[in-house]
Amino acid sequence: MTWTPVCTIHAILPDTGVCALVEGQHVAVFRVGLRQLYAIDNVDPTCGASVLSRGLVGSLGGRTVVASPLYKNHFDLATGECLEAPEHSVRTHPVRMEGEQVLVDCG
Repeated sequence: MTWTPVCTIHAILPDTGVCALVEGQHVAVFRVGLRQLYAIDNVDPTCGASVLSRGLVGSLGGRTVVASPLYKNHFDLATGECLEAPEHSVRTHPVRMEGEQVLVDCG
């Protein structure tokens, strides 16, 4: 695995996301609660815009999701599945913390 530093944990407010360019890919990194992290592709597959990091984080049917700010599709942060249209699912990426630093692997 190739871990790329993205930002510190304090740069991501709880229950929000940030966008990062990791190995040439737009990645959305989300902080849920105080220390739970998720990383998915940032590009909304419905329209090709790099916007998922700006979506609203919440829960739906017991799943932690982000709602796309454009088409309101919900993406499961753990699996990348698009709940309304599974064919529009996105990839997930391993994410971890090392000290205060958030790292993502897109390999």
